[in-house]
Amino acid sequence: MDVKKKLAEAYYRTTYPMLGHGKRNLHVLQEVLQGMDGDLASDMYGTGAVIEQFQSEMAAHLGKEAAVFFPSGTMAQQIAMRIWCDKASIKRVAYHPLCHLEIHEEDGLKELHGIQPVLLADKERVIRLEDVVNMQEEVACLLLELPQREIGGQLPEYEELEAISAYCRKKGIRLHLDGARLFEVLPYYQKTAAQICQLFDSVYVSFYKGVGGIAGAILAGDKLFAEESVIWKRRHGGDLISLYPYILSAAYYFQKRKENFPAYYEDAKELAALYNRCHGITTKPLVPVSNMFHVHVSLNREKLAQLLLSLYEETGVGFTHGLYAAGEDACYFEVSVGDCYPRIPKEIGRQAFAVLDRKMKEFME
Repeated sequence: MDVKKKLAEAYYRTTYPMLGHGKRNLHVLQEVLQGMDGDLASDMYGTGAVIEQFQSEMAAHLGKEAAVFFPSGTMAQQIAMRIWCDKASIKRVAYHPLCHLEIHEEDGLKELHGIQPVLLADKERVIRLEDVVNMQEEVACLLLELPQREIGGQLPEYEELEAISAYCRKKGIRLHLDGARLFEVLPYYQKTAAQICQLFDSVYVSFYKGVGGIAGAILAGDKLFAEESVIWKRRHGGDLISLYPYILSAAYYFQKRKENFPAYYEDAKELAALYNRCHGITTKPLVPVSNMFHVHVSLNREKLAQLLLSLYEETGVGFTHGLYAAGEDACYFEVSVGDCYPRIPKEIGRQAFAVLDRKMKEFME
């Protein structure tokens, strides 16, 4: 068995796994369906009370005229880019070099829609106003991801967001929000979702990340934008005969967890501080700005995996199930705080970090 698989299996066997809301198994759906009326009518091909009510509720929550439920964010965001490019008759959009559309979608935007990206900023920081102002190419839309996941969940300051929004509106550039983790950044900004979304022409939010649903996304904007996105959803094959398992789980877990994000944020800051006290470990950002951050370790993946396997066995606390290389002698992993971390007794957590610190010193000698 390879180290990657061993680490994942060991993590899920621990008494106290630390990440997210727990294992994504059938219990996620079973909890939703408990006590529900079995005669509730499902949605059919994008219509029906189940989907229409949820879309209306999310449009209101995001402060937009209309919203459309999609089975995936990948589909939703490519469609948003296509709509804005068609309106402007420009086949270019701007986004960060580590944007999801650029590194995780097999060039879907280029291959399916013929849209070319303009990459702004370097890979280690967020897009700033100066990057937008100094852009040489004409673009139909600028996409901003809040937070920027691939660099540890970094965020621009809110005043910078306002300035970028004002500049885009002045120049006729549509502004789209990749808000896959929008709800997770509200505590840092001290804003409502609607207040942030008012800066953007369109917005996508996910319901399986911080919310913890099965899958699914909302794409929101004005009524005409929503109407066009419905047509494109059909063209993409996104109108399954029924999406209600995704919609019901999205609605259920959103209501269950929407008030919990401030607590997740405080827990993330506490957890990052514990990591930063350990030998050879730093977090990015040093102080998290959402409930997620990256942990950078001065060991290669093989050595850190060995360390963690022994750590899990000794403490019963699971730190991560996956590692990413960051050079020959370094690696990192992602932390996303949800319901699991608060379940770890404080003393057990402190002891586990003490063991981590001790083992890091031993492995780095």
